[in-house]
Amino acid sequence: MPILDRYLAGAVIGGTLLTLAMLMPLLAVFVFADEMDRVGSGSYQLTEALWFVTLTLPRYLYQVFPIATLIGALIGLGQLAARSELVAMRAAGVSIARIIGGAMGGGVLLALLATGVGELVAPVAEQQALALRAAATSGEAVKIGRSGFWARDGDAFINVRQIEPGAELSDIEIFVVSGGRLRSATRASKAYYEDGRWVLTDIEHSRIGLEGVEVDRLERARWESLLSPRLLEVIVVEPHALPVWGLYHYLSYMHQTKQDAGAYEVAFWSKIVQPLLILTMIFVSIPVLLGSARSSGTGIKLFIGIALGILFYLVSRTFTYLALLYELNPALAAFAPLLLFMLGAVLLLRRVG
Repeated sequence: MPILDRYLAGAVIGGTLLTLAMLMPLLAVFVFADEMDRVGSGSYQLTEALWFVTLTLPRYLYQVFPIATLIGALIGLGQLAARSELVAMRAAGVSIARIIGGAMGGGVLLALLATGVGELVAPVAEQQALALRAAATSGEAVKIGRSGFWARDGDAFINVRQIEPGAELSDIEIFVVSGGRLRSATRASKAYYEDGRWVLTDIEHSRIGLEGVEVDRLERARWESLLSPRLLEVIVVEPHALPVWGLYHYLSYMHQTKQDAGAYEVAFWSKIVQPLLILTMIFVSIPVLLGSARSSGTGIKLFIGIALGILFYLVSRTFTYLALLYELNPALAAFAPLLLFMLGAVLLLRRVG
């Protein structure tokens, strides 16, 4: 990468990281203040609330990344404009396209960083946070690890590989331990809550005795358990916090079972759009900076960035609600705000170019 491109990319990355460093503590304070209402419920104390806030921060980081990129680009590149460096670049024959390309180089790195946080870190941390809070407030021993959700119900140890919204369970194993040894092991493909009881389907039940193992297979059976559906519902990650592949697999399941998947389709396409949105925010910042040149300070640019961020949020939420209410194409709802902002930036570039 040429020196000029690295210089422009560094300004965008530096401004974005600075913006995130200012935004994240503020978000943490708001989340912590909201959690204070739950402190004192069961064993949920101040330490647990602080851990909850820490574990949910990656999700908030991912959500605010596009807006932080816009503000960061305005601040980082705005410093170059304030020192007349952008004017000097233009006077030296550097085209607007070259400036945009250099800034976009930093945007690509930021998009990769945001995708890593949103796809790899945030979903896992969010599940751990919800499990921590649910266990502390309900008093039930629960844990989420690589092998799924674990809970104890008397002598039974329950492992659930996947919890669907609505407290539907998939790939369940129940181990009963008594007298220091394993008494039985039950595997079921699905479980759902009906009339105050759990119902298991596609069951393989193994009774383990000193003389050997007896295996029974059943299509359907009641499961007497104190495991609360409310506990499971509160540790199901919301659609916007699921990774892309998780959303894709769950969408396939919902389509097969003919359930309404509108919210999950919108969340899926929003995830697809997120990296492009980060690049779009950088593109939007260029005409704003070139139009103001040295005439406005950092405070004005910061205000412009916040105003544009709020505007984008309102527009994107409007399209999301329209898609859910009127069953519009979810891909259109996700891409439309991005295209509108791109169009506005192109028109402004033509004026300042």
